[in-house]
Amino acid sequence: MTNIIETIASYFKPELDDEPKQPLHVGEVMSLWTFYTALGEAIAFYGVFLNTTTDAKLIDAITSAKDETESAISTLKEFLINEGIPLPDISSEKPKSDQDSVPLGVRFTDKEIANFIAVKTAGYIAFIGTSMAQTVRGDVGALFLGFMTTVLKYGTTLKSMMIEKGWLVVPPYFTPVGIPKE
Repeated sequence: MTNIIETIASYFKPELDDEPKQPLHVGEVMSLWTFYTALGEAIAFYGVFLNTTTDAKLIDAITSAKDETESAISTLKEFLINEGIPLPDISSEKPKSDQDSVPLGVRFTDKEIANFIAVKTAGYIAFIGTSMAQTVRGDVGALFLGFMTTVLKYGTTLKSMMIEKGWLVVPPYFTPVGIPKE
């Protein structure tokens, strides 16, 4: 999937480079600012989750999400500053602590952590798609396209791990009326 998206992006890149830069419209600013805020707040949660779980695969998934999020924050921060958009305050990263010292009453289960990240990932996909559809400037669209590629790749890996671990929460199956149940 990445190859298709990268091919599309490289096809449009010459057009984007030659495109006159208009000011960002309010929707683009709001989308960029909101996404930056959502990513910034996610970093605090990833710290809490890393301080909670001991599952090696989940730690890898959280670390990967944290690394990709930090990269996206850096890209967005540079873009927002260059466009003269003030940055929102975001939570600071949580310090490392011992997972065994977290009391059970405040500890997230591995399944809760994985599903929280999965829901956040699904929310990112919906938000990025909407933001791309509302974008007029090509450079902003390309920025969101890059974020979408990363989130889709991550989501696919996360879902596979969740299925393997039995953590994926699935809605009830639907059987239309008149179709025999097996």
